[in-house]
Amino acid sequence: MKTKSYNLVNNVEQEEMDAGLLAEYFVVQAKDGKTVTLPDAFSSEVREDLIRRAVLSSRANRRQSYGHREHDGKKAPQPGMKHSVEWWGKGRGVSRIMRKAGQRTAAQNPHTRGGRRAHGPMVAKDWSQKLNRKAKSIARDSAIAATADASMVASRGHKFNDSLRFPIVIDGYVESRDDGDEKYNVEAIPQQYSTRKFIAMMDGLGLGEDLVRAREGKKIRAGKGTMRGRKYRTPKSVLLVVASRDGLAKAARNVPGVDVVAAKDLCAEDLAPGGDAGRLTVWTKDAIGALE
Repeated sequence: MKTKSYNLVNNVEQEEMDAGLLAEYFVVQAKDGKTVTLPDAFSSEVREDLIRRAVLSSRANRRQSYGHREHDGKKAPQPGMKHSVEWWGKGRGVSRIMRKAGQRTAAQNPHTRGGRRAHGPMVAKDWSQKLNRKAKSIARDSAIAATADASMVASRGHKFNDSLRFPIVIDGYVESRDDGDEKYNVEAIPQQYSTRKFIAMMDGLGLGEDLVRAREGKKIRAGKGTMRGRKYRTPKSVLLVVASRDGLAKAARNVPGVDVVAAKDLCAEDLAPGGDAGRLTVWTKDAIGALE
């Protein structure tokens, strides 16, 4: 399977006022580049069942166990066991439950007010899910193949230009100024204003609308997660796959909804968040080479 890559030309413009030069702004044009031979993974069968299994397994394996500690008497009682209690004994015509010392009020039992929890969570519980190595590999290849299908990408809710060619592979990068052109490896773009350059690149490719969708779709999460360090939920946008975490990776890592991953670390969950295949993915030519 072959596809044409995109070469990006960044036209850097800067206006001059009486007070001095204004900040640079960037206009990126995407032009057809060389033909790239894609790895066999891009032509794999899309197995959505295996993709979902791999994602659920990945999420389960990093789940942190939780539960209460063991009850250690009056020195370190567990919740619901902090009262001095006694049992009245048989023959009184009342239920055989623990009561607060000197009172009729029941305590400690699971069915009493303020009592301990019955069958609460235990730290020893194993949440992990096993998945065969071969199934995990097939799931990753299936998720890669799904990123090359425009209809599957659109079905996840991503927004992009209709003329865009899938899979999206970027190769060359040129910065054009009045004093001439400077060529760079696309993964090693200059660090100055690099985040603004990355956003301009996505606009030039026709993906700017999806970045806006992720940025404006940020909302407060429902439920108790707001109290546990994950108050906001941001929609997933572009996944940038690189060969090495260089200038381009550092430029993209702070954009809302954008994730950056090295080709050697790529897994099904990166390509199909939540188990839904077809994430909007941008590959560099070096990343395609690293996949092989």
